[in-house]
Amino acid sequence: MDRSDELYRVGLALHGHKCPAMPMGLRAGLAAMEALGVGHAPDGQLTALVEIDENHCSTCFADGVQVATGCTFGKGNIKKLGYGKFGLTLVDNKTGRSVRVVVRPEAMRRNQESEFIQHRRRGVPASMIDPGLVESLIDAVLKDPTERLLDVGPVVEGKPTVMPPHDFDTIICAECGEVTVECYARVKHGQIVCIPCAARV
Repeated sequence: MDRSDELYRVGLALHGHKCPAMPMGLRAGLAAMEALGVGHAPDGQLTALVEIDENHCSTCFADGVQVATGCTFGKGNIKKLGYGKFGLTLVDNKTGRSVRVVVRPEAMRRNQESEFIQHRRRGVPASMIDPGLVESLIDAVLKDPTERLLDVGPVVEGKPTVMPPHDFDTIICAECGEVTVECYARVKHGQIVCIPCAARV
């Protein structure tokens, strides 16, 4: 894979700035799918469990995972576990089989020691850093053999996961007048309202 690859270009368009973490997520997602023998999930065929949390380095990893696997926050089949780690467990919902892929310490260290990350440590937004400082990092992530970047665990057998159908029933909140999915509605003073309106005094 290189920077002209369509998957990388889609990832970059979604993500918005150049960095090594988004393509690392691409590679992790692809490695997990290969290990499970599955393809990109147009619907809810897969579930991705990413170990990142908020406000730490390389959370951009999750955007690459979404693009590679098709597991998205919109579809509800990607979850953040909040461990502050750079791991992905991908589950094939049909069979229950899963695999965990984690970024190798050496690959993280190479990125952490770069001039690009030194700028990020000082609070410079990634989009404001000279692209020349990140291109070689991106190229290494895209081109390195999987075994140099990632530890791919064994495939673990499990039970199939039945994904519940999406709820299409909605109501109009009696206070704010906005559409709310019915199962999230609350009763307040005998009226059907949304969660924010239910919380207002």
